[in-house]
Amino acid sequence: MLGGSADPFFQRPLWLQTRCAGHILWAYNEEHVDELSAYVRARLRERGGVQSTMSMFARLPAWMKVSDNRAEVLAGLETLRALTERTAPADRSDAAHGRSDRPRAHRSMYFWGGPYES
Repeated sequence: MLGGSADPFFQRPLWLQTRCAGHILWAYNEEHVDELSAYVRARLRERGGVQSTMSMFARLPAWMKVSDNRAEVLAGLETLRALTERTAPADRSDAAHGRSDRPRAHRSMYFWGGPYES
């Protein structure tokens, strides 16, 4: 499913996730984080052309658009930006492990399922 906090093809949690304003804030990549930051930071948000309801920004959840949450959302986006520089599976955000799907190390591969074993 497109638009969720899981990859639409592999059905696994996205790498870039964090808890924010009582919700899960996620992004696909650094460019997505940049676009979201620019939108949330903007004081004046103008509607697009004829198909403005088809844009990513028109479909953002209300909690991300509310000015009361602006500082918290921007802080969450900075957390996601920092995660883009980390690559090890152990560096994943805790929000990505909310469904007990932390990777378990097995030789050089990672397998999903069950609670995390240390």
